Amino acid sequence: MSGMGQFDYIKEIAKFGLENDQERLFSVLNELIEYSKRTKKINFALQLQSLLKDSIRQQQVSGLSKVGSVKHALKEEDREVGEFIIEKVTSDYKFENLICNDNVKSDLGYFIEEHNRIELLRSFELPVANKVLLHGPPGCGKTLASYVIAGELNKMMYVINLGAIVSSKLGETSKNLAKIFRRAASEDSVIFIDEFDSLGKVRDYSQDHGEMKRVVNTILQLFDYLPQSSIVIAATNQKNLLDNALLRRFDLSIQFDLPNLKQIEALIALTLKNGKFSFDNKKTASSLAKSCVGLSYYSIQKTLITAIKRSLFERSDTKTIPLTAKINTVVWEELIESEKRALTKKK
Repeated sequence: MSGMGQFDYIKEIAKFGLENDQERLFSVLNELIEYSKRTKKINFALQLQSLLKDSIRQQQVSGLSKVGSVKHALKEEDREVGEFIIEKVTSDYKFENLICNDNVKSDLGYFIEEHNRIELLRSFELPVANKVLLHGPPGCGKTLASYVIAGELNKMMYVINLGAIVSSKLGETSKNLAKIFRRAASEDSVIFIDEFDSLGKVRDYSQDHGEMKRVVNTILQLFDYLPQSSIVIAATNQKNLLDNALLRRFDLSIQFDLPNLKQIEALIALTLKNGKFSFDNKKTASSLAKSCVGLSYYSIQKTLITAIKRSLFERSDTKTIPLTAKINTVVWEELIESEKRALTKKK
């Protein structure tokens, strides 16, 4: 239907509406929405999108799933893109679950406020930031931050495995990405794309460069036409591999770093906040916290939780379940050293 103008779309909508052909009606409506965005009729596109979403929601509530219905079509599409969506989740994570530096917390706070007060910004015709790049070393809270955004805004989150999409049939990558974005956009969801640098890495392989360019162009277009109430969050450990055109599309770029001593102590306190566990030697625990500098949040919490479990297993009285328990700091020290050795080998 290329080359169609607004009146052509309206004729098609009238035709399929009168024929009661709902599947084609929805399809043409989606095309008109995209056309309106391209021709900068953004308000009209948003109003149409809102009508369409309300109609889809109404049908889903009524529980009908006849062949040809939108619900059926969505189920079919779910099967097609299912292997690339790691999970579709609702998040219970809030700000208090995230330990990071003040700048990161401030940036995330303002971003969440933009979406909580989206109507205020729209009334002044101000753009709403909805594309976020999280970058920094592994295990420093990028994934957790995306769950916090979804949790604070009560939005469904699609977790996408970009590595799987890119390394499968490259020719179908653009199509699969477009389907996922369409699904998430119709539900005002958060799209979380991990391993975003997979797009850069493919250039090093003997892949078809033209095809890869098309994939990057698809992502640029999907970013440009993403409704303001939907959010895309991309995470990468290697920002330097990303195309400059992609980097420029993000409204917000947040750097995550390895924790300093203050943040390590906050992480330990958060992990032990229910009061059931305490260290058998506070002085040793304090010096062990210092020795954790250089490790990621993930590594530190992993060693501490493992130490708690092993300390529990050491108890001779196995019949009764204690209300509180002491953490063996010697065990935790061994685990920290083991984690450091493992990370040194990887390097």
